[in-house]
Order: sequence, then C-alpha cells, then structure tokens
Amino acid sequence: MELPDQEPSILEISTPDTEWRFDREFLESNWTCIWGRGCLGILDEPAEQLNQGCCSVGAEFGDEEEAMFISAMAAMLSPSIFQFAGAAMEGGIFSDDRRINTRVVDGACIFLNRPGFKGGEGCALHIAAGEAGESPLDWKPSVCWQLPIRVDWEQLENGRERATLRRWKRADWGDEGPTMAWCCTEGERAYVGESRVVDSLADELSAITGTEVFVELRRRLSD
Repeated sequence: MELPDQEPSILEISTPDTEWRFDREFLESNWTCIWGRGCLGILDEPAEQLNQGCCSVGAEFGDEEEAMFISAMAAMLSPSIFQFAGAAMEGGIFSDDRRINTRVVDGACIFLNRPGFKGGEGCALHIAAGEAGESPLDWKPSVCWQLPIRVDWEQLENGRERATLRRWKRADWGDEGPTMAWCCTEGERAYVGESRVVDSLADELSAITGTEVFVELRRRLSD
C-alpha cells in the first residue's frame, strides 16, 4: 500500500486548547517498523546489513530537560547492554556544547548497539527499558519513539493551537532527506503490519495526544 503525497483525508478532533487534525489514511494503514527485517536505512545508499535503521544520525532532544534526563540515564546503563558506555563516559553523549543532539560514534548514534554485540543489537536505552520492565517511551528521546509520527504545531489567533499529526516525510529530515536511500513511510516495503497504525502505535499516539483525545480518535476510526 503506497501512500500518495497528496493531501490525506483529515479527521478532526477539537479540545478547548487544541484543534487536532489526523492523517486518517496513515493511521488506518498497516505500516510497521521493519528494523532488522529489511530496513534499508537512511544513508545515501541502501545499507540493510548495517542494521542502523534511522539511527545513522544523532537523536535531537525535545528540550534541555529531556537532554539532561537521557544523559543521566546513560550514566546508569551497564556496559553489558550499552556497547559504547566507555565512549559515553569519556566524552559524554552530546554531539557538541549545545547539547541538542546525541553523538555519532563509528557512523551511528552512540546509543545504537551494533550487529554482533552480546548485549543485544539496537538502542541501548530501549533494551534497558525492557530489562527494567518499563516502557521504552519513558527512556528514549521523544523523537526516537515518535517516529514515524510527526506533529506540526500552529498557533491560532484565538490562543488555541492546531496540531496536525501525520506520517514523517523526506522533507522532515532536512537537507539529507532527498538523498536518503529510503524513507520508511514511502513506498510499500514497510506496509506489512498485521494491524492498523492506530492500534500498533497506540501507546505512542496516546502519549502524544493525551488519553482522552486518543480514545476518541480510536472510536472514530472504528466506526
């Protein structure tokens, strides 16, 4: 199922503070993350063998509080599940003094455990959350757990906000977008899930919109 670039069908839910607009077509699609199952990555050339997914670049933090929280979490991760714990201890996790991105180490995010690492491949924060019996949403940078969801915020004249929740697009990656080997929401490769996005990403959607809005969203998409 290929999703066109034209204006998607919009589902609107209004609250006292926010006018929510949802990309209904994407939420009803069977998109699923295929990291480790054929993901081509976001480098200039397909690199399925690297198993980097969208972690070839450092993660951008939502705000200073999130940056400090992730930094504190990194200090507590065991080297047994954090391949680059030594690099983090020696040089920190930030890309520079601005502290708005994670470092890139050996070609990918410092938190990405590489293929063959005994503690497990993938995000060390995600792995640690699982071992602690907690949600990865509480451990990872928000941009990481929200992908491929993106929310565009607009300030309205009456003091309210408009939030448009949609799929991530190439343009959202900035200058790197046009040259990426692949963008997972485009084409058919990742539309192989067994359930709708509104169900498979229920935790993420609820965290973004709030429980009340999400419950209403799911009800409308089930009508």
